[in-house]
Amino acid sequence: MHHRLSLILLSLLLLLIAVSATAQPVLLISIDGLRPCDVLDTKTRHLKLPNLTAFLHEGSYARGVRGVLPTLTYPSHTTLLTGVSPAQHGIGGNLSFDPFGKNQYGWMWYAADIRSPTLWDAAHAAGLSTANVHWPVSVGAKVDWNLPQIWRAHTDDDRKLLAALATPGLLPTLEHELGPYAAGGAEDTEADVNRVRFAAKLLADKQPEFMTVYLAALDHIEHLEGPGTPVTDAVLERLDALIGELIKTARRVHPDGVIAVVSDHGFASVTQDVNLYAPFIAEGLIEVKDGAVADWRAMPWNDGGSAAIVLRDPADGATRKKVAALLSKLAADPAYGIDRVLDRAQVAALGGTELAEWFVLLKPGYELATRLDAPMLAPSRYKGMHGYDPALAQMYSAFLIKGPGIPVGRDLGVVDMRDIAPTLAARLGFALPQAQGHDILAPAP
Repeated sequence: MHHRLSLILLSLLLLLIAVSATAQPVLLISIDGLRPCDVLDTKTRHLKLPNLTAFLHEGSYARGVRGVLPTLTYPSHTTLLTGVSPAQHGIGGNLSFDPFGKNQYGWMWYAADIRSPTLWDAAHAAGLSTANVHWPVSVGAKVDWNLPQIWRAHTDDDRKLLAALATPGLLPTLEHELGPYAAGGAEDTEADVNRVRFAAKLLADKQPEFMTVYLAALDHIEHLEGPGTPVTDAVLERLDALIGELIKTARRVHPDGVIAVVSDHGFASVTQDVNLYAPFIAEGLIEVKDGAVADWRAMPWNDGGSAAIVLRDPADGATRKKVAALLSKLAADPAYGIDRVLDRAQVAALGGTELAEWFVLLKPGYELATRLDAPMLAPSRYKGMHGYDPALAQMYSAFLIKGPGIPVGRDLGVVDMRDIAPTLAARLGFALPQAQGHDILAPAP
């Protein structure tokens, strides 16, 4: 623990040394679930996205962003801020790994779990002011004006929790002028409209030099209706208008600033639920009593379109052998929809969580059931899912950037998600020494 903290402090010291005099303010907006084709193919799909498509000729854009393992919201958003894979930054899934259910379906909300310096940390070390609205893994982040993402019971008490965890006094002050802030677990379009109103006010009043804003509604509707449907396209058009509002405010506050729009993953249509817990229960690797886990030796960590397989005791050779045989059997059964199973070395090579001894990647069209007692096969509860192999083009996310000094009309091709944080750091005027990616806008040597 002390060694890890020392490395983080050393990295931040290097950041201070590396601060450039050419720093530009940066507004970073995430549209959860935005696919590159949503912006690149607007004409053929008859989509009206004037603010997003403007990036194509006013700035630079990626044809796709290859994400991390797994292609989920929380690991991806942490990579977007750190430039490193989940194995290094420590956010291995959306939910905490919780075999006994003691954490009451808790998510990885807390910035204290991030093991690598973030752009928020780096900006703070460089003396830049920061703000955040609803970015994942932001509770307790080193942010000057922070409205973090968290919910627990989906009751009014969640509002008190958020107010207590936000920057002291910030939420009551904003609500006095703007009315109630959206509930932490609200993911519909009106919740995004609400949060953008708060973000624009925060941007105008505080004028932060680095600000993050997260929008959830597109991902929410893509899960319910599937990607690229008329309903999801209508939501995206409304979000485009919200992006326009933020850009207008940012341009007024920071005429020299850079604006970037990112997403965390793509989407695939899904029709089939698969209960991966059932065969582990049948093999005695998970013991269930009264509908809950009573004991376990090996457990799937559900990631939607994939699952990390965790051993309670990695030194237990007999269990390891038994799980390996089970996974081989399941992969050979077409009913389970398994594309392939990664071993520990392959997981490490892809930067997946160190907790995973294996990683089960499903084929698009299949998703993992969430209940222990679910049928082995059943119609899917969602129509759209992600979490699949990051190499699949369907899982590619988006990256758009514009502002003074940003090349105009540049097609960046397919980029690595780990490139985005160092690219933004360079615009902010510092480096990210730990980043596994690089500044993709840097002039060629």
